[in-house]
Amino acid sequence: MQPQPREKLTYRVVPHWAGLVSLVVMRLPVRFFASLAVVVCAGICAQAQSAPAPAQSSSTQGVPAPGTDTQTPGNNGAYVSIDPLAGVRYDNRYDLSLGMAYAHIKAGPILLQGANLGGLDLTGSYWFSKHWAVEGTGRGYFGTSGAAPNSLNIMGPVVSQYLFAAGPEWLGPHNKHGALIAHVLVGGAYGDFEHDLDGNPPSTVGFYNNQVAPAALFGGHFDLNRSARWVFRITPDAIFTRYSSDYGTNITPSGGRTNWNFGLSVGAEYKFKKKR
Repeated sequence: MQPQPREKLTYRVVPHWAGLVSLVVMRLPVRFFASLAVVVCAGICAQAQSAPAPAQSSSTQGVPAPGTDTQTPGNNGAYVSIDPLAGVRYDNRYDLSLGMAYAHIKAGPILLQGANLGGLDLTGSYWFSKHWAVEGTGRGYFGTSGAAPNSLNIMGPVVSQYLFAAGPEWLGPHNKHGALIAHVLVGGAYGDFEHDLDGNPPSTVGFYNNQVAPAALFGGHFDLNRSARWVFRITPDAIFTRYSSDYGTNITPSGGRTNWNFGLSVGAEYKFKKKR
């Protein structure tokens, strides 16, 4: 039996009339990507050629050239600074101060309760050199004081003390803003302790009798200049007084008792224009 001849198989991917179409379709991706690459390169080159020059550093912007006038025309709102302390000098001949005063006292030699008094402090100075002056002060203090137990039921009677003293004054560290000043003033104190006792003896409430006693002040001034002439002044002092009495076990053999108390004045000083 003879083998039959094998049939010839023919395979066609596309018809013959579509051969041109197949070639075009196969070549299209290559042309498309090639054309796209050309367009992109051309765009990049064009962008590089048209790119502006780099901007100057911000640190150089707004800096005027040498010799350029930077003042704004018509700038009428300029702020002019004036120093109110520019004229402060420590060469005045006289000064005078007035302030509110406070002092703590003991109205009697055996009292446990003290008296907090308020009043006025008037002080003046005569400067004969830059650092040295003669100072005088007059101070008055008023208030009520505790009283010793008594059968008359006297409670919180009014008392007063007046100080008059003078002495050397020394100008310490100072500048246009302020100064530290020290003084030692010696004089007397007048104590009015019987004013509110209705004629009863002061021993009834443990008070001193009305009298003049030696006194001294040790302290100084803290000055804060507000202008060439006006000064804000704070004056702390240790106040020494020695009132006499003839009763009580705390009295010294000489018949008096030494008291140390604190005083403070706050006020204003004026420096007169006359110079040394």
